[in-house]
Amino acid sequence: MARDRFGILITALLLTSTSVPAAYADSLEAALIKAAPHANAKVIGLAVRASQCSIAQGKAPVQRLAVIDYSLPSTEQRLWVFDLKKRKLLFHELVAHGRNSGENMAVKFSNQNESFATSLGLYRTQSSYVGQNGYSLRMEGLEPGFNDNAFDRAIVIHGAPYVSPVLARANGRIGRSLGCPAVRPAIAHKLIDSMKGGQLLFSYYPDQRWLKSSSYINCGGATVASAPRLTNSQ
Repeated sequence: MARDRFGILITALLLTSTSVPAAYADSLEAALIKAAPHANAKVIGLAVRASQCSIAQGKAPVQRLAVIDYSLPSTEQRLWVFDLKKRKLLFHELVAHGRNSGENMAVKFSNQNESFATSLGLYRTQSSYVGQNGYSLRMEGLEPGFNDNAFDRAIVIHGAPYVSPVLARANGRIGRSLGCPAVRPAIAHKLIDSMKGGQLLFSYYPDQRWLKSSSYINCGGATVASAPRLTNSQ
């Protein structure tokens, strides 16, 4: 009898320990979707999954999660920054893509040096600094073959005057970077301060090769379903 009770107790503990992370992720995903009603719920779900997979792979939990949906045009606000502890939206902003990724729509992505294109995948932020583009934030690309050259390519968050709703209306697109997720100068400093020091940025586009192979969105063993749109990813 005692052995049976012990077995039941162990089973209950195992079920509890394995279900809590999933329940937490589901709860967090629902909260972020509610906080950002204009975002694609699927993209938010993938970003939450990637953040949880990073923890499962031994990386420290984060307080902030930035999500960029590059399936949207540059004229739309396609960057969201979330406070994960308070489960609220901090920023919803325009963000540039690399000049060789496309015009208003980003359609090509690259991890190569001198490609001047945007890279996909999960990034961990590092330290801020003042450089050629003013106050900027270094990032480490976590996904081999997709963004792990980000640091060497100097892919950073920075402010840029070409990221402007005025230019978007006048030209049908905002300006483009050399691959960096550039933002409006007016909010750059505050956004960078909220994201520096080991936070996560999730750069999304429905690229088949990345969706099927990313260890951060497929860490549970099930591959993400194919997205309908194809793109070139080098």
